[in-house]
Amino acid sequence: MPNSFKIDNIPFSLLNEEEQTLLRANLDIAYFQKGETVIQAGEVPDGLHVVLKGRVSESEAVSEDGEKRTQHVFVHYENEDYFGGWSALRGKAIHNFVAEEETICHILPTRTLLDLMATNAQFADYFQQNLAVKREIVAQHGSNQDMAEFMLAKITDATVREPLVVEQGTSIHTATELMRSHKADCVLARKGGRYGMVTGTDLLDAVVLKQLPLETDVSDIASYRLIAIDHEDYLFNALVMMTQQQIERVVVMDGQEMVGIVELTDVLSYFSSHSHVIGLRIERAASIDQLREAAQGLNELIKALISTGVKIRFTMDLLAAMNGRIIAKLFDLIVPADMQPHVCLIVMGSEGRAEQIMKTDQDNALIFRDNLAWPEMQQCMQQFSETLISFGFPPCPGNIMVSNPEWVNSVGDWTQKLSDWADTCEGSAQMNLAIAVDAKPVAGNEALFKVARNWFLRHLRNNDVFFSHFARAAIGFDTPLTFFGNLKDKGQLDIKKGGIFPIVHGVRTIALEQRILKTNTFQRIEALMESGQMQEQHGRDLSEALALFIQLRLRQQIRRAEESPDGADPTPNMIDLQQLNKLERELLRDALHVVKGFKKHLTMRYHLGG
Repeated sequence: MPNSFKIDNIPFSLLNEEEQTLLRANLDIAYFQKGETVIQAGEVPDGLHVVLKGRVSESEAVSEDGEKRTQHVFVHYENEDYFGGWSALRGKAIHNFVAEEETICHILPTRTLLDLMATNAQFADYFQQNLAVKREIVAQHGSNQDMAEFMLAKITDATVREPLVVEQGTSIHTATELMRSHKADCVLARKGGRYGMVTGTDLLDAVVLKQLPLETDVSDIASYRLIAIDHEDYLFNALVMMTQQQIERVVVMDGQEMVGIVELTDVLSYFSSHSHVIGLRIERAASIDQLREAAQGLNELIKALISTGVKIRFTMDLLAAMNGRIIAKLFDLIVPADMQPHVCLIVMGSEGRAEQIMKTDQDNALIFRDNLAWPEMQQCMQQFSETLISFGFPPCPGNIMVSNPEWVNSVGDWTQKLSDWADTCEGSAQMNLAIAVDAKPVAGNEALFKVARNWFLRHLRNNDVFFSHFARAAIGFDTPLTFFGNLKDKGQLDIKKGGIFPIVHGVRTIALEQRILKTNTFQRIEALMESGQMQEQHGRDLSEALALFIQLRLRQQIRRAEESPDGADPTPNMIDLQQLNKLERELLRDALHVVKGFKKHLTMRYHLGG
């Protein structure tokens, strides 16, 4: 049976011939009956499981008190899918894996898995959940894992509602009463051998707009162009079908027999922590309350992405896009439509750089057309900031928000502020400028922002004195290494001061000098390498170091948030060195040496000695 194992599938195709021979020699095979537990939560797995035949579900562990409750199935595995590697490497499973039908699995013992990982770095990258993984491979694995979980769910995994069927001759009045008593929002009217759907909206249109009598046969207003899907089809296909047809429910069929109805709300609920659906929910939000509900799924999405090993660049890009859509949608809901062409909302700081993960402090501003008359502007901006706070976006401790009139400016006033900050060497002015140059427009008229930005870049041309002062902040914090270049043995480390800020601000300075318009630090580094302003190896090292810092910080932020009763993290930038394993400590030390070398480079480039 080991010969039936397909070696040409990733990640096994990454193994060389000798490693493939070792794998085949150690493969076991196991049979599981329907309903049998393959891996029990809390127990030590035998190793990595690969499905040869059958179907396995991964679900949450049962509560410790044994309370019976409906368990959420996260994903199904079949057709050569593999599972259990993460659990095997950590010595304990956190989820249950149950055979949903007769199942045969190949099992690669944990000891052999570890041996293969030790000899093949790329193969190891698929299973190690630390941040030293190769970015390209983790990106492919992580995004595929997220998509696989979304794609593998079947129609039967979601709520299939029993249809409310009425016969021809049922009046609008009777159909409405039935819908109310059954708490349904649609009925299927049977007319001859056909079924037609009537929704609550159809009833309202018939009575209010068409002014039809309440005695009208409901089958006369039904739509007989039903969109159907097979009960064994993928739930994702139902979502695509609804989106394409602009409908909110499809009929589920088993051959010629109607099984029920799947509604959009049920699909969205099932996939509530997935980026694809959160995006749809954001776009469909027609009220502030609906948008708030969609925004609340982001923290769970972050945890899901990190737990599956998605690379930090992908996570940041995705979350930045989601946050941007939430903010832009809120702008549309709050700012009057006739004012939107005359104003531009910008986000700044880490949000402008698209480098925030957990919801960070608000850093935003409003630029409006010169001589605009809008008396309610500040009241509207106050509502905007307060609503974002209710969404979970904390207020900025420095009050850098549109609710503060200091950050609501005409184009002329904004350009003047940028100029004044650039001409001032004082600390708060430099900090404000550092935040502002990372600005990115997210809603309204982007041209207003671009006018101010382009003017400022021309203002800075060949201003060596400014860049010397501006760069100095990047070397202001000590690199947290001992005299002999090692990490401290224990305690905590401020990763923002020691690692993140020197890279972000140093790269920001060089990019501003070269008039690079991108705000994301990784993209700035890539642009500097392409222009020859940064050596390729130096740029790659900076990117890897920054990604490591951000992910180490994020993992500890998530852990502290889960341990805190209110979910808060009072020390978001602190890294507890005792929580790191040996490899992570070595990687952190090497990354801090990259920072130390970069600071020396900045000192020489901008003559910061003394």
